[in-house]
Formats: sequence, C-alpha cells, structure tokens
Amino acid sequence: MPNLNDLSESQITESLTLNTAVTYDLGEELLKSDYKKASVLIPFVRENDEWHILFIRRAESEKDRHSGQVAFVGGKAELTDDSSIATALRETHEEIGVNPNHVNVLGKISCHYSVSNFQITPVVATLPWPYDFTLQTSEVSRTFTLPLSWLADDNNYEIRNRHPPESKQAVPVVFFKEYQGELLWGATARIILTLTQALKRYKE
Repeated sequence: MPNLNDLSESQITESLTLNTAVTYDLGEELLKSDYKKASVLIPFVRENDEWHILFIRRAESEKDRHSGQVAFVGGKAELTDDSSIATALRETHEEIGVNPNHVNVLGKISCHYSVSNFQITPVVATLPWPYDFTLQTSEVSRTFTLPLSWLADDNNYEIRNRHPPESKQAVPVVFFKEYQGELLWGATARIILTLTQALKRYKE
C-alpha cells in the first residue's frame, strides 16, 4: 500500500481531482430530485508525523436519526451560506468551536446522497494540531482522530448488504473495523473510502 503520510497539502489538493463519481446510500435508481444541501468537513491533522482525520461522535438524542454515531462535523446549508465551503466552516465553528480562519481548505470531493435525503458535499481541509475545541454538547459528545494509513488499508473495512426500509433491494454499506471503541460505517465510511481511493490513485 502506498505511504500516504508523506503527501503534502498541495498533493492532497491535486489528488482530489481524481475523484469524479458521486456515491449513494440507496443506489442511483432511487435518487430523488428534492435533496436538501449539506456539507461536512474532513479535517486532516498532523500527529506524530502522520496524517490523521478528525471525526466526531454525535450526542445521544431521540430526535437525531444518527444519534451516537461516528460522523464528520457538518450539517445542513442555510440561506446565509454562499457556498458549500461556507456551510462546512460555519457548522465546524458551531459544533466544535473551530475558528474558520484556522481552517486551510484543500478542496472538495464528489457529493454523497444520503438515506436521510441530503446531498452532502465533503470539504477537505487541514487544521493546526493540537486544537482546543469547544463542543456544542447538544450535538457532539466527543472528537477523536483516526490514522489515515489505517483508514486507507483495505483490510480494515468490509462491504455488507443491508435492507433499509427505504429500499426494496439490499444495498452495499461500508463498515470499518472498530478502532479504539469507535465504529465508522454508513455514509461517513463511504465518503472516507472515496477519499482514500483518490489519494491512493494519486500515489500510484
């Protein structure tokens, strides 16, 4: 497997152009025309001379379909947002207290269409590290990082067929192995897979 830890920020930006295919939770044939817009931030940080990616675990809430799950920081676009990047930066500030001026945006990867009816734009960036986060505890229970090299290892995830109530057919869902008590799966895992495939393609 190629060593992704020696990628520079400019090389990560270049690699993002190798990703062109959108992804779906339920399959292209079930796409709707009324998806709500949302953005997430994929923050790269340098830890012990290696790239890590920052995740959150969502707070437990009966009102949240994704309660308690591992996710990226981010959320629904608002009318005041002038771009998908603006949405990601605003949500990151609101949810974990990151100053937008501290975020170095590297680019975007293709949209993901979620089972919760969102067209999600993943925005890739770097953050200074370590960082003093201020969590919006009603939405975020904790932050943590996972090593990029671990996420890019094909031995650490599998594709399982599931039958969501929205679909009459089984759909492929990405599940990573548990890492220090955290389980990465679903839309977040699919986005990570898209990202790591682009990075590995660049290094080939």
